[in-house]
Amino acid sequence: MRKNLLKQVVTKSSKELTLRCSKPSDAKELIEYLNIIGGESDNMTFGKDEFRLSVDQEETYLKALDEDNTSIMIVVTESNKIIAQGSIVSDKRKRFCHNSVLGISVRKEFWSDGIGSIIMDELINFAKQCEVTKIVTLSINTENKNAIKLYKKFGFDEVGIHKNKFFIDGKFYDEIIMDLHLI
Repeated sequence: MRKNLLKQVVTKSSKELTLRCSKPSDAKELIEYLNIIGGESDNMTFGKDEFRLSVDQEETYLKALDEDNTSIMIVVTESNKIIAQGSIVSDKRKRFCHNSVLGISVRKEFWSDGIGSIIMDELINFAKQCEVTKIVTLSINTENKNAIKLYKKFGFDEVGIHKNKFFIDGKFYDEIIMDLHLI
């Protein structure tokens, strides 16, 4: 995948969206987006308004991703507003550099419209083109059944469980660890 990715995509409900690589100037809007989605469900590792990076910190992070040939963040926009994002971030340590961590999120109003699959396609294609990446890992709340189904569709296998990883509204939830082996 080219780091200058820009393309139009069409969802199951025929919405026309733009998929592109993130850029440092997205920092403020990404923070706002993440703080909104944190409150839309219990699927994230943070709640509403708990994503606490400053705009400068997020800009620095996005710039580092942009300069890294083994990591990428993509955003999906509707009318220039971010409605979904996904990333693959590779470990920089020599002994672990063949490992990458994948994460995606979609605004609730766009769930079940194929956007997760569109993002997964792009991210996995990117990982396959990286000669270094051999294993893509993700983690997920066991209650997020639709996402688990999506990840399995793309070839991810369950490799472990973190017991009681999430504590939401007075209740513990387990976390599933899933891997996709590209070797």
